[in-house]
Amino acid sequence: MNILNDFEFKQKKYMPIFPKANGKPTIYIEGYPCEDDEPMSATGFHGEQIGSLSEQFTRYFQINPHIYIGVDSFIYYREGDITKFVAPDIYVVFGVNKYPQRRSFYTWSEGAVPTTIFEFLSDSTAYQDRHEKVEIYLGDMGSQEYFIHQPEMEKPAEFRGWRRSPSGEIVEIAPDTEGSLFSAALNLHFRWEDQLHSHVRLLRPYLPDGTPITTPMEEQHLRIEAEALAEAEAQRRRDVEVELEQLRAQLAKRENKNT
Repeated sequence: MNILNDFEFKQKKYMPIFPKANGKPTIYIEGYPCEDDEPMSATGFHGEQIGSLSEQFTRYFQINPHIYIGVDSFIYYREGDITKFVAPDIYVVFGVNKYPQRRSFYTWSEGAVPTTIFEFLSDSTAYQDRHEKVEIYLGDMGSQEYFIHQPEMEKPAEFRGWRRSPSGEIVEIAPDTEGSLFSAALNLHFRWEDQLHSHVRLLRPYLPDGTPITTPMEEQHLRIEAEALAEAEAQRRRDVEVELEQLRAQLAKRENKNT
């Protein structure tokens, strides 16, 4: 089994199971603004982190048509109240159609709230990310999990997560001995690694057995490597066949001489 096939097997093995939501995909509802004047990402550090993680989620969850990945878009979570909205860096919703893309996400129309939310700390939002949003996301809106991460290597590392217990209590997720946090909802581990060339402290997802979820570029490299290995094996077989054919010819020639 090669690396890519092995990953596809694990992808199906570890994919979360959940019920389908009772709403319908909703692209836009009149009267609910879907954009503001804020930039999509606070800094280049945030842009690289958001782009990398959202691509990994898109690749990993592509086999399930009922998982939606939202990136820096508005979530309205109280029908009739346009002040009840948030705009997380990344959020994952289980049970709703992956497509079509939405301009905003309306929880009452879709019949679901984001399962897991990620925010990447910036100077202007760090306090709210650490405190107010914990209660908003997990308490007021009803999400299952919430994670924050500092992507700038020049600043102290900070990676934390919270979840709602079965009784509804908000509890902080304890890190393991390597400092990684486990998302029970997504069935994935998360830990960061320093990217020295870009100075980004990159948060990455891993399968429960430690297998990393690759980026599209890493996947391309794996495919090239797999193709090269396959071609090398095919050439080795051809070489063996040539050697065997030569050996057969030599044996046949000797037999002819002996007769």
